[in-house]
Amino acid sequence: MKSKEYIDGLMARLDELYPVDGLCYLEYGGKPWQLLVATILSAQCTDSRVNMVTPGLYAKYPALEDLAAADITELEDIIKPTGFYHSKAVHIIETARVLLDKHGGGLPRSMESLTELPGVGRKTANLIRGFIFGIPSIIVDTHVKRISGKLGLTRSDDPYRIEMDLARQLPEEHWTRYNTQIIAHGRTVCPARSPKCGACRLAEFCDSNIFPSPSR
Repeated sequence: MKSKEYIDGLMARLDELYPVDGLCYLEYGGKPWQLLVATILSAQCTDSRVNMVTPGLYAKYPALEDLAAADITELEDIIKPTGFYHSKAVHIIETARVLLDKHGGGLPRSMESLTELPGVGRKTANLIRGFIFGIPSIIVDTHVKRISGKLGLTRSDDPYRIEMDLARQLPEEHWTRYNTQIIAHGRTVCPARSPKCGACRLAEFCDSNIFPSPSR
């Protein structure tokens, strides 16, 4: 567990470096179910590639009813660039049908109901809760997993344990935007293969940084 002084300093630095709040890197047409579909597609795929696929997907299936009735082969052809396209197509069609049959075409708010949807795990559920419903949520993607370890906020590789470690330490009002801030940092300063440690303004908070840092 990091000290309150450390956490306060880290949150302030993240807000200074990446001040945009409420930013979601997955683009969608404004309908909540579209963000859910985009998030299902993002499993083992980059956001940028998903964003290349979704405009055509939403043009082909503008309503949830269209998606629920989709021909799986046609859907697979559209989403193929995102990888694992067969299982994703199955999950998307089944999820569309469940949303229509059980939730009146809307999205449920609770973690339990969201994770009951085909292809929806805690990461996807937390993203929906955070960005659609404004519920503070810890979203553990690959950037958050890797960089939270570097920052000494977790020693686990398990996404659920990482989520719990972060929830115990980060202020609740920072939970959702921590994800977008860490994604921005991971893409611009701390990519996995070539981190720019000498230029990193989070260096003093980083347990793996090769440069001297103050005790904390």
